[in-house]
This record gives sequence, structure tokens and C-alpha cells, in this order.
Amino acid sequence: MAQTETSVEISPAIWKEPPRGGFANPALLSLSGLEQMRAFFRRLSPAPPIHHLTGMVPTEVGAGTATFTMPATGWLLSPPGFVQLGTLAILADGPLGCAIQTSLPPFTPYTTAELSMNYARPVTADSGTLIARGRLIFGGRSLGLSDTVIEDGRGRVVAHGTSRCVIFPAIEMSAPAISELGEVEEPVYDSPDPYLRPVEGQPLSQEVWDRLNGLEVMLGLMSGELPVPPISHLTGLRPIDASEGTCTFVLPASQWLCSPLARLEGGTIALLAETAIACAIQTTVPQRTSFAPLDLKVNFLRPVAPDGRDLVGRAEVVHRGRSIAVANAELLTQDEKRVALATGTAMILPGRPWSPEPVVPVDETPDDEQG
Repeated sequence: MAQTETSVEISPAIWKEPPRGGFANPALLSLSGLEQMRAFFRRLSPAPPIHHLTGMVPTEVGAGTATFTMPATGWLLSPPGFVQLGTLAILADGPLGCAIQTSLPPFTPYTTAELSMNYARPVTADSGTLIARGRLIFGGRSLGLSDTVIEDGRGRVVAHGTSRCVIFPAIEMSAPAISELGEVEEPVYDSPDPYLRPVEGQPLSQEVWDRLNGLEVMLGLMSGELPVPPISHLTGLRPIDASEGTCTFVLPASQWLCSPLARLEGGTIALLAETAIACAIQTTVPQRTSFAPLDLKVNFLRPVAPDGRDLVGRAEVVHRGRSIAVANAELLTQDEKRVALATGTAMILPGRPWSPEPVVPVDETPDDEQG
């Protein structure tokens, strides 16, 4: 189906503002991976743009471990009113990669090849500060494996993630002496960072989900008849095409989404993939039917430069049963170059409203709640 660009204007367009923060100094490559991480705490490297966008920040680092936090603000909410699994992947990607990085010698680059996420319970704007603790599972000469557990502000597990990174041979390069680096002074901005501003946009009410089927909701979001969710105001993420069993989203590749390496953070690419997958599944559900994401797997094929152009995520449902749906997605640049492939699963919940409570399988439901 030919894609039709939505005419809905998203304002304010935060992703069009000049990005804040900076990127890692090449001199840091002369340090081991662990010392590179410690340099951040010594303020020898500026906070990257994605920190200013979301509030995500590393809080602890050790040999084979890394911990990041991110506030569960209203800016992160999707149309059902939750922080979706793809958004949690933004937080997960930091400690997953950095846990592996701490095991690397100087001048040794690496890249994330695969990111997998499993959902445990819904996350709302009242979930407090999210904490992702990453640990190194295996570190070899060319391969690194790690995992992370994400907890909400009450210490409850909300998601689990794993990552596979490719480690490249040490590079030969001349870098400025580390002794020449001084403490980075963060500039003073004339407005709060985006995640600290009053939230724009809103989730949909349960009345909308009771009145419209999933495809009608998607068409309403595209036409502007339904309000744009906060996550779209924050990142520019938006749908441009939908039919039963398929959905296409775009995400501007802005510098706001960059990691310290000046490339789009892998988690932001996962956000695009999971959104397209979830909404493709959504187009198959009737009125008064919610669905719960179960898992997401993303294979990264090439890095994405922040050129400002739209990344495209196209998803299609490949299985739709009574209770389980599976969809695949491919992510492409506007030049039709593939940057990632993804698959995701969701549980269909007929007659169940959107709820902040975790999905409880029928065979685990207490006797007094059955029937």
C-alpha cells in the first residue's frame, strides 16, 4: 500500500530544536572501557543529547556492571497511557552496552548487534524513577553478551533485556592526551530540558477504546481526529499508513536521539520498531479490546547517523490467534536502506480495558477470581 504522509502537525516540535549536550572526546579512546565510563562521572565527557531529552543518566559503573536511571515522565506515554516496551528499550540499551564496554581494552570499538526485551508489568507516569542494572554475561575477543533488569520506583521488575554486541579489533589512531582533558562545563539553557517541561499531548480515554476498533483508532490518530500522544510530541514519532494487519511509522533521526557516539541510540531504533509492531497488531483488535506486549527482538544491520530525515518502520502481522499475535518489522532510511529487522509478540485481551495491572494468565488466577 502506498504511504500517505499524515497532515497532522505536531507542536511543539521538540526534535527540531537545537540539540543539547555533546559527544565523547576521541581522547577517551586511549582509556580502557571501564575508565571511559568513569570519565563521565569525572565530568570529562558531556552528557549526550538523549540525556537532555529523556533524563536518562548512568549512576553506577564497575567491572562488568552498569546502572542507568530514567524518570517515568508523562512525556513517555503512548495512546493507551503507558510507557511502551520500545521506550523501555531506550533505558535498557545504556547499561546493556556499557556493561560490555567495561571489559574492553583501550582503542577497542564495539556495536550492538541485537537487543531483546521482555515485558513484565505496565509502566505509567506514576512509576517513579526507572532503574536498569546491566551486567556482563560473556566477554570474548569478538562477542559480548549482557543482560539487564529494569525496576520501577517501587522496586518492582517491569522488564528484562539482553544484548549481543560485536567487538572489533583494536584500532590504531592518534588521540589527544587524556591529560589535556578538563572538566566539561554544561551550558546554561534558557528553558528546561524537554523531559522537565509541562507535558504536551495526552493518552486516549477508555471511552475511545470502547467506541472504536484498533484500526479506527489508528486512522483517527493519523487524521488528527484523536489527540497526539506525548511520546510523539517528544520525539516526532508518528504513523503515516495503516490497514488491517499493517502499520507504518516514521521517526525523525534527530541529534536529540544520539548516544555519546553521535549515532542514534539503539533503543530509539527499537522504539520505532516496537511502535510499528504494536500498532500493526492493534489494527486487528475489535472495540473494548486491549493487548499487552510480551517481547521484542531487534537485529541491527547498520548504524544510523542523525541526518534529520525520517526513519521508516513498516510492520505486518504474521500470526493472529485468539490470544497471541506476532508481527515483524523492517526499518529503513528514506533511501530504502535497511537499518534493522524486528519481531514482537503481544497478548490479546478481549473485553479487558487498559489497566496498570500486569497480565495474569488464566491458570494462575486465584479461584475466587475465575469465572
